Amino acid sequence: MSDEFSYLSAARYGKDKIRVFRVVREGKWHHVVEYNVQALLEGDIETSYTEADNSVVVATDSIKNITYYMAKVSPHVLNPERFALHLGTHLVSKYPHIHKAFVTVEQLRWSRIPIPGFQGTAEYSHSFIRDGDEKRIVKVEIDASKGKDKITAQVTSGISDLLVLKTTESAFSGFVRDKYTTLKEVDDRILSTSIDLTYTFPPIDIPKPADADVEQFDVPSQIPPGSVWDTSVPASARKITLSTFASDNSASVQATLYRMARLILTENPGVQTVSYALPNKHYIPVDMSYLGVENLVPSQAEVFMPVAAPSGLITATVSRK
Repeated sequence: MSDEFSYLSAARYGKDKIRVFRVVREGKWHHVVEYNVQALLEGDIETSYTEADNSVVVATDSIKNITYYMAKVSPHVLNPERFALHLGTHLVSKYPHIHKAFVTVEQLRWSRIPIPGFQGTAEYSHSFIRDGDEKRIVKVEIDASKGKDKITAQVTSGISDLLVLKTTESAFSGFVRDKYTTLKEVDDRILSTSIDLTYTFPPIDIPKPADADVEQFDVPSQIPPGSVWDTSVPASARKITLSTFASDNSASVQATLYRMARLILTENPGVQTVSYALPNKHYIPVDMSYLGVENLVPSQAEVFMPVAAPSGLITATVSRK
């Protein structure tokens, strides 16, 4: 086939769905993380597509093995942002013809099992519970295209599948009404959504690994508050999201979303943008009027029918000036 009318304009490959579980032992006190990792590469790899030249291909099986090896040796494995940066930096530093690495880490939620009968927050040192379907998501782009000694990184973090619900203090009224409108205005309703949150940080410089195997990865000694290196940011973003959702007397999903995003920017000065995607999880009061039972008036609505689809979807990005 002639190349006269076509060319390879983009190419990226790697390994997806690398499942990693790591135990870190500090004496009798154990820590665990479970990750789903995707690691993709870009660089001088076009001949593998255009000329069937595999000499430029780092096998995807090798990328999987590197991921497991870094999970074993990295001192940063318990933190998904730092682990993703470490893995991506190693990949672009090891192979001269690889210029970019794209690493996505999905962290599953494991929490310590509390010890019954103890006051406070006593927990078992080595026993855990899978605490819901919520996941932490980290996406890292490592760019060495300007040289192996001029590596930069872009980090996006967030949460997915955080299912929340409140039974009051949510209204929706004053919206456009025309011939297509059937929705009734309500001053009190159930509000539920599965929260997807992402927040971005400014690009950072990554020092070139100093060791011969380019496996070293150093964290700055001075950590700016609210920056990508600040390990308190994920907990802060989650706490703000939950507390604002719970306490806000919501005029709409849009208004509550905006309050959550602004608070994350206020409390975390290193965060540049905050984005939410909030699908409505509808709970429809069941009409029991045919039985002479009132269940539609908000103050008396107690039995609801969960409706999966169709659902509203509200999204927005709030950015720092």
